[in-house]
Amino acid sequence: MRLHEYQAKQVFSDAGIPTPASELAGTVDEAVAAAEEIGYPVAIKAQVHVGGRGKAGGIKLVDDADEAEEAAEDILGMDLKGYTVDRVLVEEAVDFVNELYVGVTMDRGEGKPVAMVSTRGGVNIEEVAEEDPDAIAREHIDPAFGMHPYQARKAVYDAGVDREIARDVASVLTTLYQLWDDRDGADAEINPLMVTSDDDVIAADAVFNVDEDALFRQPELQEMEEEGEFAESELDQKADEYGFDYVRLSGNVGIIGNGAGLVMTTLDLVDHYGGEPANFLDVGGGAKADRIANALDMVFSDENVDSVVFNIFGGITRGDEVAKGINQALEQFDEIPKPVVVRLAGTNWEEGMEILNEDLVTVEKTLESAVQRAVDYAEEVEA
Repeated sequence: MRLHEYQAKQVFSDAGIPTPASELAGTVDEAVAAAEEIGYPVAIKAQVHVGGRGKAGGIKLVDDADEAEEAAEDILGMDLKGYTVDRVLVEEAVDFVNELYVGVTMDRGEGKPVAMVSTRGGVNIEEVAEEDPDAIAREHIDPAFGMHPYQARKAVYDAGVDREIARDVASVLTTLYQLWDDRDGADAEINPLMVTSDDDVIAADAVFNVDEDALFRQPELQEMEEEGEFAESELDQKADEYGFDYVRLSGNVGIIGNGAGLVMTTLDLVDHYGGEPANFLDVGGGAKADRIANALDMVFSDENVDSVVFNIFGGITRGDEVAKGINQALEQFDEIPKPVVVRLAGTNWEEGMEILNEDLVTVEKTLESAVQRAVDYAEEVEA
């Protein structure tokens, strides 16, 4: 379960992490009134579950009531990467001199939580990790003992944080880990953790995702999900309508498979071959042609997707039915909106391969070659 920024900041603030003064608004008038109460300048920030809100026009800094009204009118109701913005967070602007990153997540390779600190805050931390992994200091934590104070200090020191603020940053990191542990977190991030000219540190953004299987232990967080304020995107609504297990991710390679394990394997291979998965979409077992067509409709509807890889292993699901569904979906288009790569195996896979219209799709015999081809297609679009 993903908390919105305003909810994550409330959780962080309650735990003692400094956050800017802010107020949630659902109308232009509410946004202007909040800005007046907080005092200019303020930031007006779309509350949707997507990254890169600033680049997409979902965050605006304003200096007076006229600008606040204009910004709120622009942001409220806008479509932001498939999500309709129905609330904004009006927040005190932070006069900063530096931006840091702190985060806690699970390192599944090590089988331990990992705390991270970087002086490269305010940018996409995934890109930093890929381009300059040494720019992120990491400290693995034994969950049986929790984070020791020296570990927080070491992570801050290894990251190269200035001595004047090192103790405060270590305190924020310690609190963030404790929250992650106590609240059954999946990911907890502050990006950026802003540093002011007075050497104060303030969480200017907040990410907190919770393990859904543990929500029964977190009734307070569960209430946040049940507030009815989590505006679903059109994709989420389609997933509910079609009955799919679907999770939207941040990449551009669309993934469709049958079975959670198969889809996860495909996600891992996309990452292995240098791509970024755009979604998790499991069509389930025994999927008929119309269900396959619905899956393609969903992935095509995601504007972030530049290519699609179809990974089907037939058991209950028959390869010929899958092929019919793919043809049925693609024949509706005068021009295929995204390149589609298909890999079939298992029950009736040979019949399915014969049925597939290769004028509409690219067919690969192995999963590895299918994923590589889809990644290549996506890179061509991005180039």
